[in-house]
Amino acid sequence: MLMRARTFTESGRRAQIVRAAIEVIAEAGYAKASFSRIAKHAGLSSTGMISYHFAGKDDLLKACVTEIEEVTGAFMQPRIDAATGHVAQLRAYVEANVELVGEHPSEVRALIDLVKNAGSQSAAVNGRLALFEEHFRTGQAAGVFGSFDARTAALSFTAGLDAVVATAAAAGTGPDELARLGRELADLYVRATAPETAGGSQ
Repeated sequence: MLMRARTFTESGRRAQIVRAAIEVIAEAGYAKASFSRIAKHAGLSSTGMISYHFAGKDDLLKACVTEIEEVTGAFMQPRIDAATGHVAQLRAYVEANVELVGEHPSEVRALIDLVKNAGSQSAAVNGRLALFEEHFRTGQAAGVFGSFDARTAALSFTAGLDAVVATAAAAGTGPDELARLGRELADLYVRATAPETAGGSQ
């Protein structure tokens, strides 16, 4: 029982440090996220507690990215899974990603900063291009998307989505406006990928 209690305590302390690091990075940026600042935010007596749980800053940042991916995935994936069909899933992904800014602002701001300024790798972020491209290809094969280059569309859509998310996160956009932005962006993507009509227009 004592060993289990110790493990739980250490696990909880590690999670506490990761949470504090995410919040410090979100508020002050990666460049200012020193161990001393993180320790103070976490309520730790010294930076030694961070060094005890993590091999170094890179190890801590990797843990932050993993935690952020788990949190954001838990918010977005159920909405995507609940959508039926390629078009509905595209809409669900876009709307959930934009609304994520309001639900988990610290995680979004921290991940943007880590990927952009710390060179951190995120499997979720890096895998989106292939995810979009495959989604467009299979949707085209099913006849629900029009004729376009899936790679080009994937590049354009991920860049556009990133721009909206980053701008909204920096501005602290409220939930109602985020919902509107998500719908507008999803509408735009759905129209852009729709099959051509008999008259030649979309």
